[in-house]
Amino acid sequence: MTEEIIIAGFGGQGVLSMGMILCYSGMIEEKEVSWMPSYGPEMRGGTANCIAIVSDSKISSPIISKFDTVIALNQPSVDKFEKAVKPGGLLLYEANNVIHPPTRSDIEIIGIDATKEAAKMKNTKIMNMIMLGGFLKKKPIIELNNILEGLKKVLPERYHNLLPLNEQALKRGMEMVEEASVIS
Repeated sequence: MTEEIIIAGFGGQGVLSMGMILCYSGMIEEKEVSWMPSYGPEMRGGTANCIAIVSDSKISSPIISKFDTVIALNQPSVDKFEKAVKPGGLLLYEANNVIHPPTRSDIEIIGIDATKEAAKMKNTKIMNMIMLGGFLKKKPIIELNNILEGLKKVLPERYHNLLPLNEQALKRGMEMVEEASVIS
């Protein structure tokens, strides 16, 4: 199993954290991982993306241009990376921040309104965890308990009181993707 993922959005949306959580969690499961962040000088509010690769075997290169999965948190990311999804791959996008949904017919496309759901859960910063949960429901490459362990490594200790909320967000994202898949 090798999963090549790009996560993209605005700085401050938790793009880099999502990739880091996947990679730390993969290391817990003794998988090979690669995490390669990319962001503009403006950071928060600017564009950010990261490539995360999780594999059962050695990773030949962290630099890739085609992905098994694209997780897009805004319209510019959909516009930029829709073409980069391998045929048969997955494009998971945050529906509230995307005006023109992707249109390819050779990939699975799922939009979930994680922003609105995070607001309902009273913490907009968990939108990325809702999206990550949605991804893990479609592609369970890492067990949820190991994702939570990875989250503990990424989340500063002063925020560990938010771990239960993040777990709820991951589970809610899984439910939302399931609901969206039934509609599609």
